[in-house]
Amino acid sequence: MVDFQDSGSDGLAPAEVSEVDLYHPKTYWTKYVFSQDAKIIAIQYSATALAIGFVALVLSWLMRLQLGFPDLFNFITPETYYQFVTMHGMIMVVYLLTALFLGGFGNYLIPLMVGARDMAFPYLNMLSFWIYLLAVVILVSSFFAPGGPTGAGWTLYPPQAILSGTPGGQGAGIILMLVSLIMFIIGFTMGGLNYVVTVLQGRARGMTLMRMPLTIWGIFTATAMALLAFPALLVASVMMLFDRLLGTSFFMPTLVEMGEQLSYGGGSPIMFQHLFWFFGHPEVYIVALPAFGIVSDLLAVHARKNIFGYRMMVWAIVGIGALSFIVWAHHMYVSGMHPYFGFFFATTTLIIAVPTAIKVYNWVLTLWRGDIHLTLPMLFSLGFIVTFVNGGLTGLFLGNVVVDVPLSDTMFVVAHFHMVMGVAPIMVIFGAVYHWYPLVTGRMLNEALGKFHFWVTFLGAYLIFFPMHYVGLVGVPRRYPELGGSAFIPESVATLNSFISLAAFTVGFAQLVFLFNLVRSRSHGNTAGHNPWRATTLEWQTPEVPPAHGNWGEEMPPVYRWAYDYSVPGAPQDFIAQNDPGTGHGDER
Repeated sequence: MVDFQDSGSDGLAPAEVSEVDLYHPKTYWTKYVFSQDAKIIAIQYSATALAIGFVALVLSWLMRLQLGFPDLFNFITPETYYQFVTMHGMIMVVYLLTALFLGGFGNYLIPLMVGARDMAFPYLNMLSFWIYLLAVVILVSSFFAPGGPTGAGWTLYPPQAILSGTPGGQGAGIILMLVSLIMFIIGFTMGGLNYVVTVLQGRARGMTLMRMPLTIWGIFTATAMALLAFPALLVASVMMLFDRLLGTSFFMPTLVEMGEQLSYGGGSPIMFQHLFWFFGHPEVYIVALPAFGIVSDLLAVHARKNIFGYRMMVWAIVGIGALSFIVWAHHMYVSGMHPYFGFFFATTTLIIAVPTAIKVYNWVLTLWRGDIHLTLPMLFSLGFIVTFVNGGLTGLFLGNVVVDVPLSDTMFVVAHFHMVMGVAPIMVIFGAVYHWYPLVTGRMLNEALGKFHFWVTFLGAYLIFFPMHYVGLVGVPRRYPELGGSAFIPESVATLNSFISLAAFTVGFAQLVFLFNLVRSRSHGNTAGHNPWRATTLEWQTPEVPPAHGNWGEEMPPVYRWAYDYSVPGAPQDFIAQNDPGTGHGDER
């Protein structure tokens, strides 16, 4: 709790940082292309992420064609299958989810929700997007390189990642992948520093840290984590690039390939795994924490009730962020480790479930006796909670060494990972888009198309991944393009694989309906008006909708209360905006 000393008629402390002059664009190019406005940059990030995400969606269809109907499509060879798997995984985890949550939602919401005119460093923000776009272009160019993209698997484990037996290993595929990752991390670092500095230094008067919406807490904590975790991936990518181009042996042990001893020697493939997963497991929460924050705000707005246990939710976000750095080796049980280390990482994996469970309890208690409106954002939020809990429960099994070792290389892991890291955060993305689309465009998305999109996506995801858990439990290995006549695999697996593939195509079609809704509603959607959801947070209190350049006009908004004054007894409406000096809980936060 922070007590301000009165220094004016509004009773708020003076601004600690003087207002910065905005850059005012003078041409179309500086307004919409090389823009320094965080809102335009957010749309650029989002459009680019959705475009490359659609490529990943098509790749998943091609994989399911092979798994569901292995004898029908001769153009999908084992080599191309591994390339599809690699590119699908890397695009979804890094180039779609990370970029969309931090680059898209982060850029649009941080200045508006904390009461700033723009990001702290607008020019650097512009550069961060263009470097991200360059990283995407480099990644896509690997599809057209001789030998195609890398097929090393999305974790890029050496030594096979740069050997001739791996698709793209001795061609340009692995080189372009590593260069693209390096460029992505450079661009993200520029943007991430912006997000952190803006949250710490750019908040409106009265916007204490404990008055910030949980969306901002989630994005802020995830950004801080990424600034600490991405350097591990950066150095791993640079060292593997040196191994591939310069013949160094950071990760390459003494090897014999096709009867000939290679020049490598003395490197450690396990060191790459440690570097990768020191980034890789925080990456799970770099995606999850913004989702946690966003879903908390969506539940409060659409249940017309203050978030339960706000301070507990804040500390749970921070605690998850800290603990995520000491659980990475549970991805490496099958690599071999001392039993004491296995015990340590299994224990920390269970411990990190505690603050995560606190958040689930608080979401349920927020809904308890709330005035729940089953809007599209609320439907996707409820879908997220159910999916995240189901996916998290299987994670508790995999966090145990003796359970993980036999299941690690099966489809059970694929099912778990997609439930937690794929379906759950994407449900939040959809809910957030339906919630903030009126703010960005001034129009509402079509509700009938939205409900079709929700039900097909939600039910279809379970039709895909619930059977996949069974497929894994009976011993079906992952990464195999075709199972053949393996005696230990029951006949039901082939039938289930065909069923899963059909469900995947149906869910993919629903995403095309979503894209159609996005485009059509931009010009034909119902006019949203000002604050259609009757939300308390600052982004809905701007003088204009959509917000104009500089967000706030001449007067910056003072903040008198937290972000969750809903259904306050005696208030004239069922919400009190953060910049409303009226009675309520403002003085208690």
